[in-house]
Amino acid sequence: MAAKTKKIYVLDTSVILFDHQAMTSFQENDVAIPITVLEEVDRFKKGNDVINFQAREFIRILDELSKKNLLIDWIPINGNKGKLKILMHENSDPDANKIFGENKADHKIINAAIRLKSERKDARVILVTKDINLRLKAKSLNIQAEDFETGKVKDIEHLYKGKSEITNISRRAIDKLYTEGFCLPKDVRIKEPISNHYYILSHDQASVLAYYNPQTKRIEKIQRENVYGIKPRNAEQSFAIHAILNPEVKLVSIQGTAGTGKTLIALAGAIAQKQNFHQIYLARPIVPLSNKDIGFLPGDIKAKINPYMEPLWDNLKLIQSQFKETDKDFIKIKEMVEKEKLHIVPLAYIRGRSLANICFIVDEAQNLTPHEIKTVITRAGENTKIIFTGDIFQIDTPYLDTHSNGLSYLIDKMKNHPLYSHITLEKGERSELANAASKLL
Repeated sequence: MAAKTKKIYVLDTSVILFDHQAMTSFQENDVAIPITVLEEVDRFKKGNDVINFQAREFIRILDELSKKNLLIDWIPINGNKGKLKILMHENSDPDANKIFGENKADHKIINAAIRLKSERKDARVILVTKDINLRLKAKSLNIQAEDFETGKVKDIEHLYKGKSEITNISRRAIDKLYTEGFCLPKDVRIKEPISNHYYILSHDQASVLAYYNPQTKRIEKIQRENVYGIKPRNAEQSFAIHAILNPEVKLVSIQGTAGTGKTLIALAGAIAQKQNFHQIYLARPIVPLSNKDIGFLPGDIKAKINPYMEPLWDNLKLIQSQFKETDKDFIKIKEMVEKEKLHIVPLAYIRGRSLANICFIVDEAQNLTPHEIKTVITRAGENTKIIFTGDIFQIDTPYLDTHSNGLSYLIDKMKNHPLYSHITLEKGERSELANAASKLL
């Protein structure tokens, strides 16, 4: 039997900033880190965003390793199965800087991989990066390049949607759901029900909306409910409202394209149960234009984040517009904002906090990494509910995609947990014009 070829994975900066423990993800294989990556990571160590946390944690890990070993030598990691080395030399033949006509960090990293490949004929050298363009450049110079697969959802086409439609249900089961409010899963041909999964059950012209309650182990009828003036326009929106209002569900995700009403429903549902929480927090990842840090913007933190939070304010104004200015519901929302009972916060400021008695809505969650999603959820204290909304097909950050973003990861990993509920909204409800643009343009 032929000996297994040794693999050496060369990590790019984007991988480190995605997961500071990435070097431990390659089993018995070796990991190499170009010195340029350390220089780039060092530039990210200051700040309050999760990307800055990743940089600092990675530096701490290397610091611990360096106390016992010289990092320019191959040193044991992964329980002595694999080894790590810092690549000090980034001159190679061919030279990526000359080929691509520019002296930049990406080209130095490619050069480090080329040189390592020439030195280690006994091993397969593989560059690992979240940067698609860097992968293409490396491959053009005969360097194998891959995305960092840890945390990626493989089968995105069959990602859990949170709902099913079952036709030709017996009339007896439909009648029981209407008269008694519940039936058993076997009555509607469900063999292995998923916790908090939603169903559209029908018989001829009769239909009913229902879900599987993991506490009672029954299929239970749900009502179409209005929340703070917002009326559901389709079955999926009714499911989303039910999940938000269900006190047994502590974690909700709502996935849908623009105009499906996910943010509006999440906000209205939170306000409708404001008496159950001390505060309602609203947040969304800040994805600066042209990679400019929020710190470059003028003003205090509130002034800095307001441009990024305008969509949240727009939805809040839409909810308010359902009432007259003299109505108590209109006045109540205004008071909640003024007294910070309804508070828009930068997501980065959540780190290290314990969120008790909070309803926390995170919008545009597809722009978070799996690690960032976990960071938010692990902040949850007693009587806290977290709602993530987003569109996994509309990602604004350069190193995430449909498979690797935190929202996809959450949906894939949390399905069937009794504390979790998910629903995918598919029908646009913003306007006829918006629907036409989504379909035709």
